[in-house]
Amino acid sequence: MKKYITLLALSLLIFSCSSDSDTSTPSTPEETMYFPTNDGSDTWETKSISSLGWNQSAVQPLLDYLELKHSKSFIVLVNGRIVLENYFNGHSATTPWYWASAGKTLTSTVTGIAEQEGLININNKVSDYLGTGWTSAPLAKENLITCKNLLCMNSGLNDALGDDVTPSNLQYVADAGTRWAYHNVYVKLQDVIAQASGQTWTNYFNTKLRDKLGMTGGAWVNSGDGLSVYWSTSRNMARFGLMALNKGKWNGNQVVNEAFFNNATTTSQNINQSYGYLWWLNGKSSYHLPQSQFQFNGSIIPSAPIDMYCALGKNDQKIYVVPSKKMVIIRMGEVADGVNFALSDFDQTLWQKISALYQ
Repeated sequence: MKKYITLLALSLLIFSCSSDSDTSTPSTPEETMYFPTNDGSDTWETKSISSLGWNQSAVQPLLDYLELKHSKSFIVLVNGRIVLENYFNGHSATTPWYWASAGKTLTSTVTGIAEQEGLININNKVSDYLGTGWTSAPLAKENLITCKNLLCMNSGLNDALGDDVTPSNLQYVADAGTRWAYHNVYVKLQDVIAQASGQTWTNYFNTKLRDKLGMTGGAWVNSGDGLSVYWSTSRNMARFGLMALNKGKWNGNQVVNEAFFNNATTTSQNINQSYGYLWWLNGKSSYHLPQSQFQFNGSIIPSAPIDMYCALGKNDQKIYVVPSKKMVIIRMGEVADGVNFALSDFDQTLWQKISALYQ
């Protein structure tokens, strides 16, 4: 009798487990990444704060802060879909604004495209493409400077002489690779690509990057000092950020190869841990700031996710890319506080308010 009861109990237990298994709710499939179309339309899928389970009460304090700090636009994408899109101080979705140094990442990306097409090799010296005499450094020192040095900001040229990148203003300070300094000499990569491709920089950029992402209407505008600055709508900036979130891929097409993009968003040299190929990197152990040779300990934006990489421009132009959150954030506008080249206290406070949305 005891044996029978034991067997009956065991049978009931097996049946119970089987029933539970059969009636369990299947797991929800992961949401696919969305890319807006390239047909010039305004169509862009959206996603609500409530559907993400985010904190609706944190939205208005964030928007109030952005408006107070002279912002013109603010966009949050999650999985490519627009969660927040706001315009302030007379700006609109169709108004272009300048990227400033956030546009350095455009040059980085197109450099990767030129390399994958076999036009250049970033490990080659710049003078292979531009000829000697593109700086006023001694020839032996000039020939130390590779295209990769321009991507990493460690050319060894003097960063204290302003934005002018004519040869007389590009003066030797240290051997390439031994000194990190935020310097507009990176723009010489545009000349390298123009020379190697036999096209103007603008034509190559438009064909290989802008048009592939549907960044319609964006343009390089000469700033009057020999440099050109990219201008576009905020949504066009968001398109580029979305490509960056997807490691160089746009809607199934690999625009720039993933290996290059991974290198671009990884520490690129041993002096400034928080700098890749013209991208700023969060969550590292130390960083350098523009116009400074001092090393600061800690992360560049402690309140932001540690895996974030950023395109940062003068007067607080921002592209924040956060892979762990599948998130892209855009901020365009006037300077939040005092004039700055890239990083500012604004980043730290802004991220405290952004993180309140989802924490």
